[in-house]
Amino acid sequence: MISIDEFRRMDLRVGTVKSAEPHPNADKLLVLRVDLGAEERQIVAGIRGQYDPAALVGRQIVVIANLETAKLRGIESQGMLLAASDGNRIVILSTEKPVTPGAKIS
Repeated sequence: MISIDEFRRMDLRVGTVKSAEPHPNADKLLVLRVDLGAEERQIVAGIRGQYDPAALVGRQIVVIANLETAKLRGIESQGMLLAASDGNRIVILSTEKPVTPGAKIS
């Protein structure tokens, strides 16, 4: 269990996918460019087998914006998208209706 204060430290935001491409060095990764309102970020996500990159463009996703950057197979990831998994299927979390990119989730 985490405290409510620990939960509040997570910066969850809505991002709009601007581009999505297969990672050149990994079969399961996609490289996304995501508009977070005040800035654009690159996010590497393990969803390649579940989503067609072209179908992600324009879609809104939920992003952890204050996660430390990490290199995944040589490419920097500047956040993490949230998704649910129920065995072999991965489903990206998104908003019910369009909102402004960068909108804070609380």
